[in-house]
Amino acid sequence: MSARKIIIDTDPGQDDAVAILLALASPEDLDVLGITAVAGNVPLALTSKNARIVCELAGKTDTKVFEGCDRPMGRELVTAEHVHGKTGLNGPVLPDPVMDVQAQHAVDYIIDTLRNHEAGTVTLCPLGPLTNIGTAFEKAPDIVEKVQEIVLMGGAYFEVGNITPAAEFNIYVDPQAADIVFKSGVPIVVMPLDVTHKALVTPSRNDAFRNIGTNVGTAVAEMTDFFERFDKEKYGSNGAPLHDPCVTAYLIQPELFSGRHINVEIETTSELTMGMTVADWWRVTDRKPNALFIGDVDSDGLFSLLTERLSRL
Repeated sequence: MSARKIIIDTDPGQDDAVAILLALASPEDLDVLGITAVAGNVPLALTSKNARIVCELAGKTDTKVFEGCDRPMGRELVTAEHVHGKTGLNGPVLPDPVMDVQAQHAVDYIIDTLRNHEAGTVTLCPLGPLTNIGTAFEKAPDIVEKVQEIVLMGGAYFEVGNITPAAEFNIYVDPQAADIVFKSGVPIVVMPLDVTHKALVTPSRNDAFRNIGTNVGTAVAEMTDFFERFDKEKYGSNGAPLHDPCVTAYLIQPELFSGRHINVEIETTSELTMGMTVADWWRVTDRKPNALFIGDVDSDGLFSLLTERLSRL
């Protein structure tokens, strides 16, 4: 089978960086058409810069990076430097990128790419707030039916919120965009906190990254060394959850994951629960299922995949 064509929509972020590296290390499985940056973990200028830093770290300087929306569709931007550091990629010392960002706006790139490919041949992989995707769907409704699938990191059910008591960060930052996406009718796979918090970088797993003995392996280990301090303090966990690599790992080895096809609605009106993913896990309503909500992962298999693929770069 030919590699699956994907667009990675991202706000790097250390875990975004690992997700991008996994995709770029897997050309037999994933054909990265482009990377679109969005404001989220840090402002747009930094997410765009960080995406190019990661591409250069991987030695994939022919990867096209596009800048997208610098603020949510209907709210002020909320960022997460308290988690990711001032740069978004705190931990390793990495050089500024030499690669240029593409001139075209990310939203227009997404629209043109979907229009220029046969229906059902391009998958969207959002790793951050859904602003670019929601804006593209609103600007060009004809592209919605052309999307093969959306595989995203966001939301929660049992775990509930990591930025407010009710909401996960990516959905909270732009709930209006998320609402557009979840109501679009496109097949959606969701990697919520419930599964990403089972993908912990324990000391032995981080040692495996470091022992790869390459710039990539060392950088990933240093990213998670920094990233985990927040989660260990907040959750008392034995390492950092690698949220976003679950998206790319699912595209490569979906058998590592399991979940339920359920209805997911996005709260957009109540400030108390703004951005909550109201996931009908127990199917207590008659609302039509609109997403495969992942609940479990073979974490050993996930980290074996990550270590093997990252060692290629």
